Amino acid sequence: MKFSRRQFCTALGAAGISAFTLPSIAEDKKHPPLRVIAYNVYACKGWPAERPLAKKAVAKGQMAERLAMELALYEPDIVNFSESPSEAVAKEVAKHLGMNHVRFPSGGNWPGTLLSKHEITDSENVPLSYERPKDLFTRHWGRGTVKLPSGEPLIVHSAHLFPVADPTVRLKEIRAMLGAMKEDLDSGRSMLLIGDLNHNPDSEEYDLWIEAGWIDTFAEAGQGQGLTIKADDPKHRIDYVMATGPIAKQITESRPLFEGAFRVNVADAESFALSDHLPQLAVFDQLEGHR
Repeated sequence: MKFSRRQFCTALGAAGISAFTLPSIAEDKKHPPLRVIAYNVYACKGWPAERPLAKKAVAKGQMAERLAMELALYEPDIVNFSESPSEAVAKEVAKHLGMNHVRFPSGGNWPGTLLSKHEITDSENVPLSYERPKDLFTRHWGRGTVKLPSGEPLIVHSAHLFPVADPTVRLKEIRAMLGAMKEDLDSGRSMLLIGDLNHNPDSEEYDLWIEAGWIDTFAEAGQGQGLTIKADDPKHRIDYVMATGPIAKQITESRPLFEGAFRVNVADAESFALSDHLPQLAVFDQLEGHR
């Protein structure tokens, strides 16, 4: 049986309870959910890049708008790009989405970009206390602070780790990152780690994150296998949104976006996706004063 709000309040009155003394779910959630996307965008070339329609979209300068329009359907607050396009294209995407952005230069040719609807109050590329070792972070790693609507600072680590099957370099990267993160991890601050980490969940690399206190949002709130690459027939889960601190208790949803222009229609030989990866979406409740 369903009760109207008036019937509910009447019943409370009969029991001697004022409805005004009860916390309201709507009142607790002063801000809309925080929606976060990690996406390796393959430099905005489209995938497979050799298909005629992908080449045409690039030649006509359409990829920034195509990417922004598809992302906008999911109303993201924070987006991370691995294998970011040129600075000009990244700025165009940010403009279409109404977002601020910071660029994290690469040790090679794979820069990153952090975009946010909220103010990015500070950022640092490869935030080590020493010079970047030449063999580490040849893709990208950067740290930014996003000011949430509540006023709370959210630390965001944007990362793209070393590829290839041999985990030796990735393990060095992760240990260096965890060392740099230690103070924030120990203090219990809200943090996100988002990007293409280039390892599956059944790996030593993954175990290091979990042992350090990071929560894999998909493991917490996702369903199925959560595969993120490749965009025609995904077989691996290597793109993540991880969380730690209070925000890790607010995870409500996490899933790869194997849909729309993010995936290849295998029944159409002309079809192309926006990238060879799928975006990973995670959603968090934002409660007023929750820290």
